[in-house]
Amino acid sequence: MEALLLGAGLLLGAYVLVYYNLVKAPPCGGIASLRGRTAVVTGANSGIGKMTALELARRGARVVLACRSRERGEAAAFDLRQESGNNEVIFMSLDLASLASVRAFATAFLSSEPRLDILIHNAGISSCGRTREPFNLLLRVNHIGPFLLTHLLLPRLKTCAPSRVVVVSSAAHRRGRLDFTHLNRPVVGWRQELRAYADSKLANVLFARELATQLEGTGVTCYAAHPGPVNSELFLRHVPGWLCPLLRPLAWLVLRAPRGGAQTPLYCALQEGIEPLSGRYFANCRVEEVPPAARDDRAAHRLWETSKRLAGLGPGEEAEPDEDSQPEDPGAPSALSNLHSEEPTVSEPYPSPQSSPDLSKVTRRISVKAEPEHHTS
Repeated sequence: MEALLLGAGLLLGAYVLVYYNLVKAPPCGGIASLRGRTAVVTGANSGIGKMTALELARRGARVVLACRSRERGEAAAFDLRQESGNNEVIFMSLDLASLASVRAFATAFLSSEPRLDILIHNAGISSCGRTREPFNLLLRVNHIGPFLLTHLLLPRLKTCAPSRVVVVSSAAHRRGRLDFTHLNRPVVGWRQELRAYADSKLANVLFARELATQLEGTGVTCYAAHPGPVNSELFLRHVPGWLCPLLRPLAWLVLRAPRGGAQTPLYCALQEGIEPLSGRYFANCRVEEVPPAARDDRAAHRLWETSKRLAGLGPGEEAEPDEDSQPEDPGAPSALSNLHSEEPTVSEPYPSPQSSPDLSKVTRRISVKAEPEHHTS
C-alpha cells in the first residue's frame, strides 16, 4: 500500500512539474483598452483563434472573424458578442485555400473598414484530409494565403501605423526544410503531410522575418508566435474516430486549453515595447532563438519572391495583383470550401485612422539580422 501511495505521489509530482513548466501558459498583459481599433483574426470560429478574438473584443476592439464556414463564423461572432459584451464583432468569409477568396475578402474589407491595427494569421491546417488539389494545400492555407492577404491589406496597416501583424507558427518549424524546386508540389500520404506541415511552419517564421525587413521604418511590425502544445480541433481533426476517445483524456491532461494557446499571439499583438523585436519568433510570451534554417536571410528573401509568384503578385507589386498574370490554379474554388461565391458580410465603418491613439510608443527597431548566432534546438 505504501509503495502504491509513493508511486501515485511521484506521478502527481511529475505531472505538476510538467503542467507548470510545459502546459500552463503565462497570461498576456499588454494594452488594456483597444477602443477605436480594428483587428482581423483568421480562423477565429474555434480554438485558439476564437479565444484570441474574445480577448481582443473584451478590450474593446472591433474584431473581424475571417473564417471559411459562414455558419460557424456567424455563430462564433454571436457567441463572442454575448460573452464580451462588445457588439463590434463581425464575420467575413475567407477561404485561404482559394486566392480568389483572399482577394474578395480584402476587397470587401478595404471597402467597408477604414482601420486595420492588428492582423493575426491564426488559421491553418495540419493535414489535407480527403482533399486533393493540384498544389501544396498545406503551404497554400498556412503560408501563401496569409502572404497574399498581408500584401493586399498592407496599405491600410501602414495608414493606421503603428500596427502589427502576427503569424501563428509552431515548434514544428524546426523540422522544416524548404525545397524551392518542389515547393508547390501536391502532398500525398501522411509522411508527406508531416513534412509539408513542418515546411509551412518554417515558411511562417521566415515570412515574419522578411516582412520585418521589408517594412522597417513604416511603423508596421510583425512577429511569429508559437502557441505551445494546445488541445484544439487541429490536434484531433484528422485522428481516426476510434482513437479520439483514447486521446481526449490524455490531451486534456498534457495540452494547453485554447485560452492558454492564445496568450503568446496576444502578447505579440498587444505588448508594448517589443517593436525592436519585429521579425522574431516568440514562445511562452518571450523571444525564443530559432535554428539556422529559420534565420537564413537569403532563404527568407527567396521564399518572399517565390511566394509572390505563387500568390499571383507581379514583380515589384505590393498591394494589387496583376490580373493578367495568375499563378497555377489562382482562384478556382477549393475543395475545402463552398463559400467564396457568397458576398462577405460587412458592417458599419469605424472611426478614421486619425481618431485612434497609438498602438504603442514608437521605438526604433533593431535589425532582426543582429540575432545571436546560438540557438535553442
